[in-house]
Amino acid sequence: MKKICFMGECMVELRPVEPGKLNQSFAGDVYNSAVYLTRCFGDVSASMLTAVGSDRLSNEMMTRFKQDELDTSYVFQHETRSAGLYLIETDKTGERSFTYWRSESAAKQIMSFITQTQIESLSDLDQFVFSGISIAIIEAGDREAFWQFLNTLKSKGVQIVFDPNYRARLWKNESEAVMNFDRAFELCDVTLAGVEDLTSIYGVHTSEEVLGLCQKHDIDEIIVKDGPSSVISWFDDECLAHAITPVSNVVDTTSAGDAFNGVYLGARLSGSTISDAISLAAKAAGIVIQHPGAIVPKGLVEKAIR
Repeated sequence: MKKICFMGECMVELRPVEPGKLNQSFAGDVYNSAVYLTRCFGDVSASMLTAVGSDRLSNEMMTRFKQDELDTSYVFQHETRSAGLYLIETDKTGERSFTYWRSESAAKQIMSFITQTQIESLSDLDQFVFSGISIAIIEAGDREAFWQFLNTLKSKGVQIVFDPNYRARLWKNESEAVMNFDRAFELCDVTLAGVEDLTSIYGVHTSEEVLGLCQKHDIDEIIVKDGPSSVISWFDDECLAHAITPVSNVVDTTSAGDAFNGVYLGARLSGSTISDAISLAAKAAGIVIQHPGAIVPKGLVEKAIR
């Protein structure tokens, strides 16, 4: 069985359902990807590398991980910190806005839990996935240890996957983000890049410009997503454009890219070609944006890609 680990932060998600009432669930970019991968590809074992608190909501989050059939061997509980929390609101077109409470998030301390024992165990992975958010939330003083950790995994033959998910408010400035993204691009073997994420910090505005940026770093497998417009890929010295069928009934764009990433990686680990993996991933994203929240009811995405 192939093994993949997602490093990052899962948060408590609050979403208004009617005046005076909120729906509470759990979400986070890499967690969302892990869930959709696990639901769709039973032949791939997915784990989370993160830290949560010891509070009630953190305990419920741990229970949810297990219900999602995620391996929790690398989920650590911080004694004094808690899980991060955010409120999500969507407008009439499905575009979202967020309010965060994450300054004391346990996930920011994740590097303090990674020992040589964990590194040796993680070295048995097929893929290790992290995002721009995964880097941003790590305490600045711990980032060098993170890069050393990634270098070790890569030297052991683990394929490194980077999703350059950019959130400006998590960085001191754009220069700090670019410096860290550059290091991530240099280390990764696969990148799942969105045009919108890279426009503001790199000044790239098209899929072709993003592809050119990634090619400078000699990344083996490059997927460039331009929202609902297009997907292009670069692999084995071949650039391909992939047709995407737009979705008209957009309810909530939250987690569309995360679903795409999870299904794409699961399909590739299960032996699919890049074209087939992108087709499945686009179908998954198309289902997710037609429902509210990051994680849609079980069965919807699975049925769409079969």
